Amino acid sequence: MKKVITYGTYDLFHEGHYNLLKRAKELGDYLIVGVTTENYDNSRGKLNVQESLMKRIENVKNSGFADEIIVEEYEGQKVNDIQKYNIDVFAIGSDWLGKFDYLKEYCDVIYLERTKGISSTQLRADKYGIIKLGIVGCGRIAQRLISEAKFVSGVNVEGAYEADESSLKYFTKKNELAFFSINFDEFLDKVNAVYITTSYITHYDYVKRALGKGKHVLCDKPMALSVKETDELYTLARDKKCVLLEAIETAYFPGFLRLISVAKTGLIGSIKNIDVTITRSDINAAVKSVMELASYPLLAIIKILGENIEKVGFYSYWDSEKELDLFTKINLKYKDAIATVKIGSGVKSEGDLIISGTKGYIYVPAPWWKTEYFEIRFDNFANNKKHYYKLEGYGLRYELAEFISMINNKELTTYKLNQNESVKIAWIIERFRNKENVCSI
Repeated sequence: MKKVITYGTYDLFHEGHYNLLKRAKELGDYLIVGVTTENYDNSRGKLNVQESLMKRIENVKNSGFADEIIVEEYEGQKVNDIQKYNIDVFAIGSDWLGKFDYLKEYCDVIYLERTKGISSTQLRADKYGIIKLGIVGCGRIAQRLISEAKFVSGVNVEGAYEADESSLKYFTKKNELAFFSINFDEFLDKVNAVYITTSYITHYDYVKRALGKGKHVLCDKPMALSVKETDELYTLARDKKCVLLEAIETAYFPGFLRLISVAKTGLIGSIKNIDVTITRSDINAAVKSVMELASYPLLAIIKILGENIEKVGFYSYWDSEKELDLFTKINLKYKDAIATVKIGSGVKSEGDLIISGTKGYIYVPAPWWKTEYFEIRFDNFANNKKHYYKLEGYGLRYELAEFISMINNKELTTYKLNQNESVKIAWIIERFRNKENVCSI
């Protein structure tokens, strides 16, 4: 008897799951299906799972392909299961290509072609359908999103849009997407939502056109180049009853959310100063520091000190040959506090975050924007407290999970990054672009 084993979460059981199980069954005489527990899904960064373990087991059973169903509870269980059940073939979807090659020591490993273009009319979910997501742009962020999306339940990346047809074709084939289009309107007609990853110069136009067609939008930062444009997009989203979310990924990280909560409790007393830095030495990408990086530190400051900024000033090292701001210091004055931002593309510094209060301070080491660890420090070292939070993958799964959750629950705003905060970040960046109170060196 030839035994086959496969694993999955099988949340919101759909045509893709059905086809995968069917193909796995055809590889042998006896199929064992491992269904992951909620705890294991959480530990490996699988987000937004909507159905219980028992419901997901029932869905697999009702497919008619599983001869035996087991529960996957921990990392490394696959090795034990393959030996325990005398497995001949391990089968998994092709979107995991290469990930499980280590199992070839124990059995044959086969990557099955996944179903492209899951149809919402074929879903068997009781409550929600699968959000058909389209990607605008085929660069580094788009590629990362593909790998992250498989950890978020309730979404399928269907297709992509890009002006460069050759790179678009390559991207679509490499990631086994259902379609591609160089016509933006045609592209929008095939999806429910879009993730815009192109240059910030194009964001406003793409967001406006997508919202105009009633599509939910997750857009890389900065979403627009002015307060007027940012307000206009949020107003349009409300009118169309669409979710509009700015993709400043730090805002959605578990560790960052806890950091903000701790800072606001008064544990370190009244907060009087924030120093935050994010820099990189590579200038080959020819990016402008403020436009590309300022959203992250400004997010932290506004989350902690609020939006009532009294004065903003900039000191910027400007490369006239490349027409780039390679390093900029931003000083922000509040009624009872001050904050300093240091950002750079071409000048490197320590990327940490320090929140200073009247009783103590919070230290977040580089890279603070990943926020996996922070420490609360006092004069008496015995009272110091350390906090650890695991960040999975590139982190894009957290903003994507929030986006999908908002769509499913018909929530047009989230406390993790609201309209007022996005607008205030845009206001500060616009001041710099207009050279208001900017001293260049």
